[in-house]
Amino acid sequence: VQLQASGGGLVQAGGSLRLSCLASGSIFSINTMGWYRQAPGKQRDLVATITTGGNTNYADSVKGRFTISRYNANNTVYLQMNSLKPEDTAVYYCHLGPQMKYHYWGQGTQVTVSS
Repeated sequence: VQLQASGGGLVQAGGSLRLSCLASGSIFSINTMGWYRQAPGKQRDLVATITTGGNTNYADSVKGRFTISRYNANNTVYLQMNSLKPEDTAVYYCHLGPQMKYHYWGQGTQVTVSS
């Protein structure tokens, strides 16, 4: 399984970005995909997840600002990030799993929010 993320960048506080992640390979038809983020010197934390059926879960810090969605036909997950804050600055990682007890990660995409 390979995950290819894109869409990061530099934005001013209050701005928006949209991340995309395409999963390829041997992927089960029922799965959970999501986004995690890691700021410098901190642990990797959950941002949002979404199941094949559309059930979502968000970190409290992003509720009301971020929206996760997916297109099951090609195993793509999106993260629409609005009202961005400097504290959202981090490397964002796409995730798929667990699948047969394995977790898969994308390469990470940098999101930087300037104040």
